[in-house]
Amino acid sequence: MKKVADWQLKEAESRYNIQWTYAALYDGLLAATRSTGDQRYHDRVLEVARQNHWDVGPRFGHADDDAIGLTYLTLYAEAHDPQMLAPTRENLDKLLARPEDANNMRLATADNTLWWWCDALFMAPPVLAQLSLATGDRRYLEFMDRQWSLTTAALYDTGEHLYYRDKRFPAMREANGQKIFWSRGNGWVLAGLALVLERMPESDPLRAKYVKLYQDMAKRIAGLQPPDGVWRASLLDPYAYSMPEISGTGFFTFAMAWGMNHHLLDRRTYMPVVSRAWGGMIGHVYEDGRLGSIQPIGGEPGKYRPSSSYVYGVGAFLLAGSELTKLGK
Repeated sequence: MKKVADWQLKEAESRYNIQWTYAALYDGLLAATRSTGDQRYHDRVLEVARQNHWDVGPRFGHADDDAIGLTYLTLYAEAHDPQMLAPTRENLDKLLARPEDANNMRLATADNTLWWWCDALFMAPPVLAQLSLATGDRRYLEFMDRQWSLTTAALYDTGEHLYYRDKRFPAMREANGQKIFWSRGNGWVLAGLALVLERMPESDPLRAKYVKLYQDMAKRIAGLQPPDGVWRASLLDPYAYSMPEISGTGFFTFAMAWGMNHHLLDRRTYMPVVSRAWGGMIGHVYEDGRLGSIQPIGGEPGKYRPSSSYVYGVGAFLLAGSELTKLGK
């Protein structure tokens, strides 16, 4: 884990205009500091936040651009400096007051689904849940729940306990005739559920619904794990995509390890699953610490080379490693 974080830190230090799309990496680097005690990862993320003036991305209401708010709010929880909180809160207050403005920017679909792609359930909901926790204002959690419910109604297959990436896919099929469920897309969702539940009070009346969804998805995904431990790009047609896919696997591993740590998943059942997954992912770390076999940016299963490496996959790997460290303790 530390070797991968060191390699990514070296890459990050060579760039001076790191954008909001790196949010999953920042969350992973902060987790790496918590696990290893190496402050360099935390300090680099703090430097980036200051360079960004604590601003979220430029597209109003777009979940991808809101995602970095979780990094800012995590840092705010350490220092309680109002400037770390203000831009994220102002942006989300505007969204709560006028969600139709985001709709007018064509971010929402015709049926008013703001988070119309399943990846968005990792990007925005944990930010809203953390903001609710930081401010004591439950409106953020209620808004999150309304939007999550719309996305679930549009994209969740209740028979498969998996999410379609977007509305293109319910009518489509893989070469083997099975439905198309993208590995990383469902990884985003399962990890997003873990991040939201971690920030949702035990007594909250919404919690039971999210626990059930999380447990149903975890059970289904665990049952689809290939023998080598690493899920492929398509969950129901793995043989069509022979390369292991590390980003989806990293998010699955993080989320299931988190569930064991928080007593929502049975350790005897899921420990072999995450152990196989971690062992499989380690086999895709290069000698210099670079992590490979990560599907490029996209919105559906696809093919790629073993050398393919992207920051969100590294973030997922670091989150998984951090959670497994807690599990080992």
